[in-house]
Amino acid sequence: MDMLVKLYDLPDSRDIFAQLATAGIAVRRAMAPDRHKVTAFVKKEFGDAWASETEVAFARQPITCFIAAHGRDLIGFANHDATAANFFGPTGVLENARNKGVGKALLFACLEDMRALGYAYAIIGGVGPAEFYTRAVGAVAIEGSAPGIYRGLV
Repeated sequence: MDMLVKLYDLPDSRDIFAQLATAGIAVRRAMAPDRHKVTAFVKKEFGDAWASETEVAFARQPITCFIAAHGRDLIGFANHDATAANFFGPTGVLENARNKGVGKALLFACLEDMRALGYAYAIIGGVGPAEFYTRAVGAVAIEGSAPGIYRGLV
């Protein structure tokens, strides 16, 4: 299913980013020189389909891929406006980096960027952990949205 988020009513995210910085984790917009490393990371850890969507995020200007790194090591990524306009995702965090706020920070980085681009709402496509998105940003299910735009993939 897909979920909907009110971008004009996002919670304050400053504490999340500050906690990660204290732990030596940086979340930032990816840059063109990051493309090969990021897409290789996404392909290896999360598969070809998400790597394809990440390539699209790198083709946008500004780039709509955000990354999380501990030092120079990638530990997560998130995209928006990759599969469709106004869509958040895909996003992934290495298993050993989960439950530390990395996924939440990546979510906020993308949603705040979407808000800055003028969107009032965002669609989280093909949601896995619905409870996470509801707790983090108040996302609500879009009734009748499964399988949504992802039906018929080859």
